[in-house]
Amino acid sequence: MSEHGMKGPIAERAYQICTHCIMDTTDPEITFNAEGICNHCQSFEVNSRKWWFPNDEGQKRLGDVLEKIKREGRGKEYDCIIGLSGGVDSSYAAYIVKKLGLRPLAVHFDSGWNSELAVKNIEGIIKKLEIDLYTVVCDWEEMRDIQLSFFKASVANCDIPQDHTFIAALYQVAIKKKIRYLISGNNMATEAVLPQAWGYTSEDRVHLESIQKRFGTIKLRKLPRYNLFQYFFYYPYVKRIKQINILNYMPYDKGKAKSFLIGELGWRDYGGKHCESKFTRFFQTYYLPVKFGYDKRRAHLSSLIVSGQITRKEALREMEKPLFVEDEIREDKEFVAKKLGLTLKGFEDIIALPKRTYRDYPSSERVIRLRINAGIWVRKVLTRIGWKI
Repeated sequence: MSEHGMKGPIAERAYQICTHCIMDTTDPEITFNAEGICNHCQSFEVNSRKWWFPNDEGQKRLGDVLEKIKREGRGKEYDCIIGLSGGVDSSYAAYIVKKLGLRPLAVHFDSGWNSELAVKNIEGIIKKLEIDLYTVVCDWEEMRDIQLSFFKASVANCDIPQDHTFIAALYQVAIKKKIRYLISGNNMATEAVLPQAWGYTSEDRVHLESIQKRFGTIKLRKLPRYNLFQYFFYYPYVKRIKQINILNYMPYDKGKAKSFLIGELGWRDYGGKHCESKFTRFFQTYYLPVKFGYDKRRAHLSSLIVSGQITRKEALREMEKPLFVEDEIREDKEFVAKKLGLTLKGFEDIIALPKRTYRDYPSSERVIRLRINAGIWVRKVLTRIGWKI
């Protein structure tokens, strides 16, 4: 693949690629300044100053957070929860948490799609770090049905059911175990760039259930879920549960983290971001690029560029590699089809349905945007009056 990249479904706009990262016009909402630098790079410059502290400031903030967690956790079996998927970020976060002297309970959400390697990596991490593991196993019939509903809805973000239920499960365990702190591997260094046009937020239960209501065959009763009131008010202010993206308090380098996990903890590489899930591997390497023209490698690599972990030249070289091998992707497609209860032909017919966006279905997008804008306004006011945030 050349620097001009994959031809996506965006046909009427002249092709352009960012001069700093490798995001391009396969993001239909991308904009460029006079120097050809995209809005994602410009946003990173602003947001990294708010959320990422790979410096002495980060060490101070981390120290304050650790002091609170340890103080409030005295006398308890666990002082925090670490969400563990088996990927690089969550595995390294688990190591950091243990190294810093916390007593975490690792929580894994089994959505039914774990690869054998993911299971082995999780087992190896908890054994080496001597961490207890709490696994939440989803109701497979409900998960299968809602994931099939999202394919039938023909939207880009078919990963919403897994993402939403995983977060819901973490909060449910936190409340059940009376643990206030949720440690996450989410971070600015590897996830700063992700076009909104390539998918919709997993926070919106209205959107999730509207698609299930229209395309599903069963009523959801057992899958963990949450609504916006719970997420923005009940969990943080009533239950006082705080999510901590611990890797944002340090100069996190994904390549070095991966090498450490392999060398010291026996972790094995999956070959791609989020490929610990067979579903996500198929979704990112075939469904998104083939149906929508969205190659998530662009976003993942661009995140590494803006955070200084790789060069643009290295990213472009990586993009030259094929997304998938035909024989391997056919096996993945057959596996996903069978697990969803479909024939290969039936699955291919669903994938071939006309493309839709999340805006074709009911959602709480307006409420979410109002909340985000209100949060931005509050931050500006607090900053002006000298309040430390």
